[in-house]
Amino acid sequence: MAAVKVLAYVFVFIALFGVVASDPDLLQDLCVANKAAGIKVNGFPCKDEANVTEADFFFSGLANPAVINNSVGSVVTLANVDKIPGLNTLGVSLARIDYEAGGLNPPHTHPRATEIIFVLDGELDAGFITTANKLISKSLKKGDIFVFPKGLVHFQKNNGDKSASVIAGFNSQLPGTQSIAATLFTSTPPVPDNVLTKAFQIGTKEVNKIKTKLAPKKS
Repeated sequence: MAAVKVLAYVFVFIALFGVVASDPDLLQDLCVANKAAGIKVNGFPCKDEANVTEADFFFSGLANPAVINNSVGSVVTLANVDKIPGLNTLGVSLARIDYEAGGLNPPHTHPRATEIIFVLDGELDAGFITTANKLISKSLKKGDIFVFPKGLVHFQKNNGDKSASVIAGFNSQLPGTQSIAATLFTSTPPVPDNVLTKAFQIGTKEVNKIKTKLAPKKS
């Protein structure tokens, strides 16, 4: 009986130790991404600290609206670890999204991050869909904030007659983006037509028409 109690205490200790002995915080002041290393272990290896400069922590690309020249009428400018190597291991990044009048940031997901947007200019309708298939949406104006939970399909639509812009924040250095339409209709290799026709209850002609419209334009 005593042996059983000892074993029980041992298992409890191991379970508790396994919970509290992890390292949730950073183990160094910084870990600037060494993207030239060619390897990744859930992030980039650290650059030699002797070679770190202020440029690794700086980016000015969100200061001005982007030029919009596409069919959906919006452009996303990213400020993630690919643009700011100093973000490596810090779990945060930004983006700027610009919309022309009537522009749409099409339904998409960020598999690795929750997103929060702040409206810089204009007015937008923004929303996300829960796994219970419920739409949660809100009309936003300048100065408003809206949150999209991690991994859920969401969108923003400029229904006004003027341009609009937002700053988006993410709790990931590289949130990733999967545009629903582009993911399904322009993947390489392609999703089989019989999967798309059955999923969307449309014919092969309609599938091909959508693929043609979504295909990247050749320069």
